[in-house]
Amino acid sequence: MSAGLAGPDLSLLAAPMVAGLLVLATHVPLGIEVLRRGIIFIDLAIAQVAALGVIAAGLLHLDDLGGAAGTQVAAALAALLGAALLTWTEQRWPEIQEALIGLLFVLAAALGILLLAGNPQGGEHLRDLLAGQILWVGWGSLLPVAILYALVLVAWMVLRRLAPSGRFAFYALFACAVTASVQLVGVLLVFASLIAPAVATRAVSGKKRLAVAYLMGATAYAAGLGLSLYADLPAGAMVVCCLGLMAFGGIARIKD
Repeated sequence: MSAGLAGPDLSLLAAPMVAGLLVLATHVPLGIEVLRRGIIFIDLAIAQVAALGVIAAGLLHLDDLGGAAGTQVAAALAALLGAALLTWTEQRWPEIQEALIGLLFVLAAALGILLLAGNPQGGEHLRDLLAGQILWVGWGSLLPVAILYALVLVAWMVLRRLAPSGRFAFYALFACAVTASVQLVGVLLVFASLIAPAVATRAVSGKKRLAVAYLMGATAYAAGLGLSLYADLPAGAMVVCCLGLMAFGGIARIKD
């Protein structure tokens, strides 16, 4: 039977869906906190800085020396430096912190473009970092990410109890989560996973909000991946659209 008659193979979505659920596991609670603190674009900024670390690792051939671990370390160091910088700016100029976060994002994006200007595959590399390749995520790459996310969630629960207003600790946790997420699903999907569920559930209170946000995020991922496979369209962009529509739908319900 031909592929057209048989329809799309849904088993292809298993690993990408698990990857999406892993991203949501950390990004939903962190996104609710980001919305509460009013630093909406921190995820975009830290994600872009982590992506800059990935680009630098490629140019320095760190992937040849340490494989994926070399790239991961470079991305993590870049993200932690970004976290340290944002901690300092929040202490120094808290009234313009959101503007400085946006500025860090565009600066990291511009530097990435400049670093890849002489690379024949530079445009494709930038597109992959931005939109991601979630549909091609393999099972082998998920276990290390799951372990990292588990550690981030444990650290987040401890931080909320012991130092709920801690600046650098929050930014550092953010950097660790985003470093893995960018390489897994791309910058755009990282930001959408963080902000969309938090926005869609802002009228829900208590522990129920977290559960509803997880459910809505998982539904958007499932819908986006399914539509992308059926229509043969980029998976990351389709999931971002579904998350965005979910967020606007949540806002509309709150207004009504």
